[in-house]
Amino acid sequence: MYVRDAKNRDEVWLLDHIEAMGLDDAAFRSRDYVIAVDEETNERAGFGRVRVHKTDDGDICELTGIGVLDAWREQGVGAHVVERLVDKATADGFETVYSITDRPNYLVQFGFDPVESTDLPAKLRERFDEKRESVDESVVATVLAVENFEMPSRLREAFKEATPHEEEPEPVESAEDFGIDPDRATYKYDTGR
Repeated sequence: MYVRDAKNRDEVWLLDHIEAMGLDDAAFRSRDYVIAVDEETNERAGFGRVRVHKTDDGDICELTGIGVLDAWREQGVGAHVVERLVDKATADGFETVYSITDRPNYLVQFGFDPVESTDLPAKLRERFDEKRESVDESVVATVLAVENFEMPSRLREAFKEATPHEEEPEPVESAEDFGIDPDRATYKYDTGR
């Protein structure tokens, strides 16, 4: 398993999974994303985005759109996506990164701290309000000084051995599931004559 920068060919896959997970895709650019990939099967497992907001007071870095496919959860995939995003932000010269999320406890384990929306830079206060309206009213803003990022060892170890969980097959639907009596049902062009 490894995490790489997204490529143009990943756009459709990213957009499909962002939509399926109900994540924010405002100002989508595939080059802002990283993707976790299984090196044996080349299967994509998770993703996340560094979004830079340009302001008159300087640029602000937000980590957003972090998602892990169900079959890959609880195996450190999201943790390594977050780590790669923090590394990218650091390489771009950011000392502080923000995230607005409905899962703040997940980010706290890496050193993120919740922050009041009133303490956010103006551009992120706008984003916070937008996400409250469009994504989830319970979103929380978090902040991280990048030198304080910490990867829990259990997640680093889990990532080394990550494999997709077996997904339960979709149940076969029958006519009875839709309230139809199959012995008495008529069909599309059956005139009953």
